[in-house]
Amino acid sequence: MTWLTWRQFRVPALSVFVGLAAIGVVLAVTGPELVGQTDFSDQDFLYGGTALLMYLLPAVIGVFWGVPMITRELEGGTHSLIWNQTVTRRHWLAAKVAVGVLAAMVAAGLLSLAVTWWASPIDAVANQQTDRGMLNWMSPVVFAARGVAPIGYAAFSFVLGVACGILLRRTVLAMAVTLVALLAVMLAVPFLVRPYFLPALEETVAITGDTVMGIHGDNSGVLEGLIVAEPAGAWVLADETVDSAGNVVSPLPDFVQDCVPRPGENPKGGPGVAPPPGGMQACMAQLGERGYHQRITYQPGYRFWALQWIELAFFLALSALLTWLCFRRLRHLS
Repeated sequence: MTWLTWRQFRVPALSVFVGLAAIGVVLAVTGPELVGQTDFSDQDFLYGGTALLMYLLPAVIGVFWGVPMITRELEGGTHSLIWNQTVTRRHWLAAKVAVGVLAAMVAAGLLSLAVTWWASPIDAVANQQTDRGMLNWMSPVVFAARGVAPIGYAAFSFVLGVACGILLRRTVLAMAVTLVALLAVMLAVPFLVRPYFLPALEETVAITGDTVMGIHGDNSGVLEGLIVAEPAGAWVLADETVDSAGNVVSPLPDFVQDCVPRPGENPKGGPGVAPPPGGMQACMAQLGERGYHQRITYQPGYRFWALQWIELAFFLALSALLTWLCFRRLRHLS
């Protein structure tokens, strides 16, 4: 049964692996050029492209590997022929899931290895910054495109495609549902699940003219919060201005609104003039003297690999749960 499954699966699998080989050649040629650089503006397109590939691969695996693996036989009726031989239903599904999941994990692992190696000089520079100029490898966009987490995404996406195929039994419909469900999971996990894998750390920053790097506001010009230096390489979950009692203050107090000119406005009402440095520093010093400070909640950069392995285990657990549901549903197939 395993050999038959591979023969049915080999064309889509080899197509993906040939594409990965071509990508690997491009990364191997361009990667050494990044070593020692600090300006990567010329690599913006390739950098964004590698991240996009890491997100597209699970979608391709789920839609074009997982779904057809099941629906092709259900729509053609060949599964009944196989079940009437010496192959049981459970053996039939186990072979398909095992071959597909293994191929998906290998494909994602190879691509992630190549992308993580290629982007390592860029990530090293980004992880040293304390502002928001570059995305470090802890940021939600980059995190899922590095390390071992993509392996879990690939395994989950394949099993998700299989599950949708068994439940819906229609290729096109199952493909659409798989894509939508995978997109929902990939959007939900970084913001609703990953922040709670490990307890976040908190850091208090005194508000002075030297520590404040900027102020942000809404479209009407109301100043809502401050921007201070962030821990290098960290994923900042919250950057809040709080009063002496620890209560979050947003928007900023009225005296700050009055003493700091709004964006695009000068003290005399003319447009396009930035606030005078002395006025800004004096205002921030006054804010700090009144007991206000900045509270940063974050996941530190040194937790990157711990979070990677936890996220891999999380998606493997989801994959195991979906696989169990597939076997439960298998008894209802005719």
